[in-house]
Amino acid sequence: MQEDNLKGVQHTWDDRGVHEICLNRPDAFNVLSSSVMHAMQQALDRVAEDPQARVLVLGHQGRAFSAGHDLREMRATPSLDHYQALFAQCTRMMLRVQQLPVPVIAVVDGMATAAGCQLVAMCDLALASPTSRFAVSGVNLGLFCSTPSVALSRNIGRKAAFEMLVTGDFISAQQALEQGLLNAVVASDELASKVAHYVQSILAKPRHAIAIGKQLFYHQLEQPMAVAYQNAEQAMADNMMNALTQEGVQAFLDKRKPRW
Repeated sequence: MQEDNLKGVQHTWDDRGVHEICLNRPDAFNVLSSSVMHAMQQALDRVAEDPQARVLVLGHQGRAFSAGHDLREMRATPSLDHYQALFAQCTRMMLRVQQLPVPVIAVVDGMATAAGCQLVAMCDLALASPTSRFAVSGVNLGLFCSTPSVALSRNIGRKAAFEMLVTGDFISAQQALEQGLLNAVVASDELASKVAHYVQSILAKPRHAIAIGKQLFYHQLEQPMAVAYQNAEQAMADNMMNALTQEGVQAFLDKRKPRW
């Protein structure tokens, strides 16, 4: 097991290619200050640069996954240039999550608000405990959560997303599951077991197939259907040319396990 301790972020990884990033400022509700986002960017970049990386688990210490941006930091520098740079930094970090060639699993056992909720929405898979809660509550302060709305509206229905954005109200883990923000709701003491199930399932698949599939999955969502199909056709053709895929298909035909 290897480890990096960055400001507000702990990053560990093992020889299986399983990376874990833990938001580690529990006393500050894991707010996404500029320094924490910088540390997150460093950790995400390390995952991207690791050719052996297979999956990333994104968790937290304390009773908040993340309360979003650091409002004290934002209020301390009331300039347009500062705010533009801050939100651009946040966008780079959020996009990096989806640009990674490996699946990213959010694990929430507490509250996730504003940019914290946005971060959950940007992950490929998300699990939460039954007592977890989610909100995009900036509107309560007069600041509409416009950047979180980009991720949120790509996870749940438009009306449900707008209701969260315009009211600032919390929704329960069960509501988040029903609306599509989460994949599963499990007891706090069962979260690790559920994560392990996802990790083992991902590790059993060829890395290249998941990398190709993830890239295409998000790319095609923003395209007209006919164009999306064209790109998907090419992605599958490229995927089929890989030797490991050829082995997987042959193993299926031979009724044996693939030798990956």
